[in-house]
Parts: sequence; structure tokens; C-alpha cells
Amino acid sequence: MYTIIGADGRHYGPVTLEQMKAWIAEGRVAPATLVQVQGESEWKQAAGFPELTPPPAPPPVLQGMGRTGAENKIAAGICGILLGALGVHKFILGYPLEGMIMLLVSVVGGIVTCWISTFVMAVIGLIEGIVYLTKSDEQFVATYVNNKRGWF
Repeated sequence: MYTIIGADGRHYGPVTLEQMKAWIAEGRVAPATLVQVQGESEWKQAAGFPELTPPPAPPPVLQGMGRTGAENKIAAGICGILLGALGVHKFILGYPLEGMIMLLVSVVGGIVTCWISTFVMAVIGLIEGIVYLTKSDEQFVATYVNNKRGWF
């Protein structure tokens, strides 16, 4: 059983562990709320009780796929390095417009420019592949999954 000091300065309790967890989930008890275990004299913040600390939030999930998006990091990075001129890494990340642009600039533009534009697209793909692989999973998901950043 617990007793808490509410934001209004009043004491509430005794409160069961289940009630405390419900109040935390509802936002009625914050991590800084003072809590006292029944029978003890010491007051501590709710964050100091492991049983009252809510579990960490799950990572962001791709809509309808049940994945975080970090699984695509290695595949996109390697394809960016090896097949960057064709934009394969863009299709892996779910950027079909950017992938089609790279593919058309490489093939059609390559024919017109004697493959100079294909070389440029390959360099862009190489740089993007290296950038993908050097980011942490969290940075990768934040940048390319959540913020939908299509280039670099």
C-alpha cells in the first residue's frame, strides 16, 4: 500500500499497487510525485520505485508492417553502395518517386550524357549507402522512416 502527496498538497491513500499503476497510466501520478510505502517514514519520488516505473515505450512501427524500419537499414545501405545508380535503395526504403528519378537519370540521362549522369547517380547512391550504414538504428528510423527524408 502507498500514500501519495498530490499536486494539490493533500495526502491520498492508502492506495494499492494496481491503483497506483492505473493513476500513473492516467497521468494522475507523475514521476516526481512523492510516494511513501505504508509502514515506512521516508518519502521518495514515484520514479524511485521500480514497480511504479512504466515500461519504456515501444519503438515506432511502420504502418501495417509491424516492424520498426531498422531492418531495412543494412539492405538499403548495401544496395546504395553497390546499385546506387539504379535507385534500388530508394525502393527498399519506400521512396518510389526518388528511386524512379535515380533510375531514369541513370539510364535515360546516361545515354544522353555518355554515362556521366549515371556516374553522378552512382556517387550519390554510394554516399547515401554509407550515410545509412553509419547511422544508429534510432537515428535511421527517425530520419528515414518517421521524417520521410528522401535524399541524403
